[in-house]
Amino acid sequence: MIDTDLAATPFEPGAIAPKGFIPLSVPELRGNEWAYVKECLDTNWVSSAGPFVNRLEKLVAGYSGNAHGVATATGTAALHIALLAVGVQPDDEVLTPTLTFIAPANAIRYAGAWPVLIDVEPEYWQMDPALVSDFFKRECRWKEGKLINKTTGRRVKAILPVHILGHPVDADTIIQLAREFGLAVIEDATESLGAEYKGTKVGHLGDIACFSFNGNKIITTGGGGMIVTDNSDLAERARYLSTQAKDDPIEYVHKEIGYNYRLTNLQAALGCAQMEQLDSFIEAKRAISHAYSQGLQVLEGIESMREASWAYSVYWMYTILVNEELFGEDRRALMQRLSACGIQSRPLWQPLHLSPVYQNAQALLTGSAESINRRALSLPCSVGLPMTDLNYVVARVSRKELTS
Repeated sequence: MIDTDLAATPFEPGAIAPKGFIPLSVPELRGNEWAYVKECLDTNWVSSAGPFVNRLEKLVAGYSGNAHGVATATGTAALHIALLAVGVQPDDEVLTPTLTFIAPANAIRYAGAWPVLIDVEPEYWQMDPALVSDFFKRECRWKEGKLINKTTGRRVKAILPVHILGHPVDADTIIQLAREFGLAVIEDATESLGAEYKGTKVGHLGDIACFSFNGNKIITTGGGGMIVTDNSDLAERARYLSTQAKDDPIEYVHKEIGYNYRLTNLQAALGCAQMEQLDSFIEAKRAISHAYSQGLQVLEGIESMREASWAYSVYWMYTILVNEELFGEDRRALMQRLSACGIQSRPLWQPLHLSPVYQNAQALLTGSAESINRRALSLPCSVGLPMTDLNYVVARVSRKELTS
């Protein structure tokens, strides 16, 4: 694991190049993972029932400040079920940012609803509250107690903000607007477990929230997700729908279509071990971010990601913006050069309004998402990233000569 005193460690311009390949983000498995998985194997609790599933639900719910947790097979499954739980119906509309991984938009379509894509603000790259306000006030009208999109004639039912890259959305305005217009707020916190907005953990800001435990997330279960909420009715509904909607599990009576989205006990065992280490993982992520920012600050044309005064970011994926004119090469050229040096990096997601599958979706745009996408590059930031590897990455981005 990276030294948590890294923030105080100066950049070494003559860093020794590490041997092999530096991956973008890999799991850190150094706690009770082996012991807990072995317990599953020894006791034969390996499927979707077992004590670790319940334990993980309580751990994640409690950590995020919620009363209830419902474990799911993936973060996308969590989003799908959360949308259904709050009452999103076919042909409803849900607002979500255009700069995000495609999962929230896909989950909206799984529910038969339609995404309305909102651009991001340029400072912290999160869903722009001003555009959300503009959409409601200019593009919508009340009809028979419902908020209707004047362009499509469809009901607007929910807002699905995404806390991207470990930084929270500026949530106050969004939540206030949702309350004013009677909409549900579903937080996509899949990248931001542990982040805080004005002292409150993400996942405890809206009506219901979702986390992801994919292999590259801050903690992992190999693949998995979690729904959290303070609302017992929403939790009960989510649990019902994610376990095949069993009205009578003995006689196999099902009155609704349900989904086989339950997390396995084996995966949950990994998750419980990971949750025990979460705070130290976040410290490491923040130290990595600080070290990168210190090492790269002298480079003209490289802009490090920022943290708002009202935010506590977990810096899930450390991302820079590359100004081609000032830096001398664009993001793609830098990515290719790093790859040739054995360093994995990656661009941010194609904005959803440019994706062929969502190019016809209604979108409120300022150009921020496209500008960020053109310039953004994520650098290696695994929790266990050694200082020598980080220095090597900084040196290669800087085009510095290395000593062997």
